[in-house]
Amino acid sequence: MFAVVVTLNFDPATEDEFMPLMRENVRATFHNEPGCHQFDLCTDPDRPGEVFLYETYEDAAAFQTHLKTPHFLAFDAAVQHLVTGRDVRTFVNVSAHPNPNAATQ
Repeated sequence: MFAVVVTLNFDPATEDEFMPLMRENVRATFHNEPGCHQFDLCTDPDRPGEVFLYETYEDAAAFQTHLKTPHFLAFDAAVQHLVTGRDVRTFVNVSAHPNPNAATQ
């Protein structure tokens, strides 16, 4: 498993433009990329203008494939002028313990 954590910063005044683009990228990635196992979009009401993404992929190659998909390239181009900061970190999953009793959506 390959995990990616991303923090994106944007001007809070552009939230109505940024968030629909972000949500569509999450939806398209999760539903169209078999190598993507999880893609969470998180916000903190105390940190306007910031989103946190937690993504898991089958492996690093699946993540690299994601970066070349038409939906990601369109998203990246559309938000280029909105994003004021970006921090991307990648991790190899050493140990995973999914909860078999967790509710699924």
